[in-house]
Amino acid sequence: MPHKLKSSRLVLKKTALIINPSSAQNKWLRNRKLRQFLHQKFPGRIFDHAVDKAGMIELARKLSLENDILVGFGGDGTIADLMQGIFEAGREKDVILGIVPFGSGNALRKSLQIPKQVRKAIKVLIKGEPKPIDLIDVGGRVASFVSIGATGKVTQEKSRYKIPGIVGFLLAARVMFTHRREEMEIELFDGIDDKGVAFDKKKLNLKLFDCVVNKTNHFGYSWTVAPKAKIDDGYLDVTLFDNRAYSYLLYFPLIYLGHYQKILKHFKVKRIVVRGKNMLAQYNGEALESRDEIEMKVLPAALRVISPSRMSRAR
Repeated sequence: MPHKLKSSRLVLKKTALIINPSSAQNKWLRNRKLRQFLHQKFPGRIFDHAVDKAGMIELARKLSLENDILVGFGGDGTIADLMQGIFEAGREKDVILGIVPFGSGNALRKSLQIPKQVRKAIKVLIKGEPKPIDLIDVGGRVASFVSIGATGKVTQEKSRYKIPGIVGFLLAARVMFTHRREEMEIELFDGIDDKGVAFDKKKLNLKLFDCVVNKTNHFGYSWTVAPKAKIDDGYLDVTLFDNRAYSYLLYFPLIYLGHYQKILKHFKVKRIVVRGKNMLAQYNGEALESRDEIEMKVLPAALRVISPSRMSRAR
């Protein structure tokens, strides 16, 4: 691999590697050989000091102003912070994002077919090609997936106890057993319904367990929550879970695999507004403060992300 790195775009262009040292239960700190490898190949361009969310976004913003490529080592939260920083710098059309999965949740890397193994993901950085992807604007924040309702409540619960990884998620998921459907008014704009009929505007008043708005097919832990979503089709993918808690949990294996969603209300839209009372939501696996209205719109071809060459050619 070292001889291939010499001709890599990571060397030919100005690149910064931003690492969340606490991702995946301190995987970076524990992997001495990986640290040595990266420090050898990218001297002076690695940023791996611990910062909070605001600090990570600010670091990404500053580095976006002076680099051509930002490579993020972390989970969905870390990658989301890098994307936010790139956008706040106004450099989304200029800076290319690279992803090396380090965290427990890696929904975006899975939808882009980036390998989970770190060294294989690094090979994608070397051999892959920049691919334009769509993103979601949720109140000025950049996201690749959003949900309002039960899974938003789980994320809120997980953030309270700060238990990392799958253990923290499973402990927090107990709140789904008692979550009741919520009254939501949903306005959809410039869309296509699940029968393929186009519309300019549609309003729905529903009791929902969860409202899932995705650009990726996945949530964390390889959960195929939005099997019909496409990362680059110019639409938000909206799935409306109108079932109750007991049926959601009963059919969860089918929901996890993306099969159950085939019988649910589904739309492709350019913009969506959801109204309710004190709604709990999450974006990129991060808790969003409760609110009565949440607006989301698609950001088409918003950012270029390095993905496997075979995927770039296939699209």
